[in-house]
Amino acid sequence: MKLNENPEQTRRFLEDTSNIRTGHTPGVYLPENTAEVRAVVREAAERNRRLTISGNGTGTTGGRIPFGDYVIAMEKLDHIGDVRPEGKDCASITVGAGALLDDIQNKVQDAGWLYPPDPTEKLCFIGSTIANNSSGARTFKYGPTRHYINRLEVVLATGELLDIRRGECRADSQGNITIDRPGHEPLSIAIPRYTMPSTSKHNAGYYSAPGMDLIDLFIGSEGTLGIITEAELRLIPLPEQIVSFLVYFDDIGNLFRFLDRARKRPGNLDPRALEMFEKNALDFLSNVYPDIPRDAAGAVFLEQEATAATEDGLLDEWFGLMEACHAMTEDSWVALDAGEQRKMKEFRHELPVQVNEWLSRQQESKISTDMAVPEEGFTELFRFYRDRCEHHGFHYIIFGHAGNGHVHLNILPENHQQFLEAKELYITLVRKALELGGTLSAEHGIGKLKAGYMPEMFGREGMMEMVRVKKALDPGLMLNTGNLIAPEFFESD
Repeated sequence: MKLNENPEQTRRFLEDTSNIRTGHTPGVYLPENTAEVRAVVREAAERNRRLTISGNGTGTTGGRIPFGDYVIAMEKLDHIGDVRPEGKDCASITVGAGALLDDIQNKVQDAGWLYPPDPTEKLCFIGSTIANNSSGARTFKYGPTRHYINRLEVVLATGELLDIRRGECRADSQGNITIDRPGHEPLSIAIPRYTMPSTSKHNAGYYSAPGMDLIDLFIGSEGTLGIITEAELRLIPLPEQIVSFLVYFDDIGNLFRFLDRARKRPGNLDPRALEMFEKNALDFLSNVYPDIPRDAAGAVFLEQEATAATEDGLLDEWFGLMEACHAMTEDSWVALDAGEQRKMKEFRHELPVQVNEWLSRQQESKISTDMAVPEEGFTELFRFYRDRCEHHGFHYIIFGHAGNGHVHLNILPENHQQFLEAKELYITLVRKALELGGTLSAEHGIGKLKAGYMPEMFGREGMMEMVRVKKALDPGLMLNTGNLIAPEFFESD
């Protein structure tokens, strides 16, 4: 394996979707297997080099952007094994860190199984989704990536290889995890002493919980504690049928009442996805979908798993809930077959396309949020987003995973002054979400772009807890330094 130092060939590793354009690297390694990853890490340790771990460039927070570090690209570790049934209701599959999520999901689906995590971006590497504890629409029912990882193969900053299987290594009653390292002394790490937010989605900082599993320390750590090279994924049976709805409302209060009742899963209702679009988002979509009702104040997208025996009853229950919450039932859209559901998914995914087209005609970038709050604070956060934007006269849209108390606010500046005002407003929005018991990031992670906001959530004491864990596993600060933890916290340690 050679180090590629040709700037023309390595330029593609200097960008992702964060719009950071100032990255630079002396070279890129492209290992083809775990042994070569270990060799790169050992060489880097000997030569005092730092490494930035590169996924497929789909991230939004600059996590893979190097600033003088060498890059270790994971794209050649793309093997996908065979599905292994392990009983009636469970199966597994082993994959390389560079395998595409889309390829994995297609393979397991063809075999009659489901890998539940479903980030919107399907061209991400599976290793990146694990390092980021990714989530998506189905997280409302199934939870994030963390719940579907049986085993990880991780290369530490020393070049040591850990093979971590869930359930084999847990924190003791004093909050210490002891890692057995073949050929080395065991390593004991005290888990971070802070409280996680009570949100159903959270992706900011190292995981911590009483009796936690070692594997969960690496999941969501954004490549700062070790390099994930292989994973065993847990699969569940593929649902027999899916019913999808796009439900319009002419009053935002009725939309929130519908969401509140749907979250509680009344009767036989059990949505696996529960998302919303407010009026401004629908206005963007109306450029492509002119049949969107002009008087709609918002819409809810939901998915329900069904069988041939239960479909009719579930439809009746959903229509009953729609009527009870005064939905625009006659204008709403129900998709029962694969073709219609594909069209409905295209509807959902068209919004960022329309936003990007609008931004291409502007001089400024958007300002977007990724905070989530406990469900009891969701309506307040939504109204705060809306009212602050209206006060400033911003062009904005709000959409996303309302079932998890997690929507994205996109502020779309029309000039540089608005861009500066929106950047200044962002910290106010962060503080409001945290005041409501929320998290700084629900799904996109922290990377380098948001590391400066982490003290707002964790305080200096919490940040130093993370520094302690980072230094225990990576004392030379070799791996993805700058992600999650701003550099000044290492300098002041």
